Amino acid sequence: MSIILSLNSISKRYGAIQALGGVSFSIPEGSVFGILGPNGSGKTTLLGIVTDVLKADSGSFTLFGQAPSAVQRQKIGTLLETPNFYHYLSARNNLKVVAAIKRQSEADIPRVLDLVGLAARQHSAFKTYSLGMKQRLAIAAALLGDPQVLILDEPTNGLDPEGIAEIRTLIRTLATQGKTIIMASHLLDEVEKVCTHVAILRKGELLSSGPVNTVMAREDFIEIGSADVQALTRLIQQHPAFEKVLPNGNNLLHVTFNHAIDPAALNTWCAEQGVWLSHLQIRRKSLETAFLELTNN
Repeated sequence: MSIILSLNSISKRYGAIQALGGVSFSIPEGSVFGILGPNGSGKTTLLGIVTDVLKADSGSFTLFGQAPSAVQRQKIGTLLETPNFYHYLSARNNLKVVAAIKRQSEADIPRVLDLVGLAARQHSAFKTYSLGMKQRLAIAAALLGDPQVLILDEPTNGLDPEGIAEIRTLIRTLATQGKTIIMASHLLDEVEKVCTHVAILRKGELLSSGPVNTVMAREDFIEIGSADVQALTRLIQQHPAFEKVLPNGNNLLHVTFNHAIDPAALNTWCAEQGVWLSHLQIRRKSLETAFLELTNN
């Protein structure tokens, strides 16, 4: 698989603040790549450097396997801020303004309006649009000229549930058409549902990167309980596959094993050791817990 963007030790400071510290990762062609992290983690700074809005203090990156150039950047469509359009103009006329600024042909406007699902409302004034429609128009503007890569900074920020669903559906549609999409987000749920790959940032440092199902893996654990929780805790630590045990505050234990455990076999094993289980259930670690464990290590 070809690499669209490769970052090599990108660093950026704002006075005493280290916005990015030696960040390196690669984005494969055709992926929906999420750059995930809380506010202040360096996501927007990183996108600003890639799109030539900011300059890195050190490090380098390549686009399409080459040093970035004006020609390479023409293959990228960007949406880095809240979209600004003329409220009294229609969607079509707003895109005419954008096309003139970007030096793109107006002939591409019908294609992008259809792509984002706004063809039927292209003559309506921008001020009559819902939040989701306004964001879709902004993505249409970024798609003028048919760029190979789309860069979106917090594309669902501030949207209601309906608008979020609209943008997620649009991103998935664009991905099926071969676009590489790079999106910054602080929403775990969004990245898990939309992205194929992810890089996780914390305070300007890269914690992990790779396929979403690898980086954000969530192992199963078994929740158990008995009349004597202390005796159960001592016993479970003797199990051959034991890895970790945590109390959950309800006289129950969350136990992680180093391989899959048959619940019936575990129940029998405990009984053979003289401890009878009153509760046994397989559970899956929440996405939030997995993320906090990763970012707090």
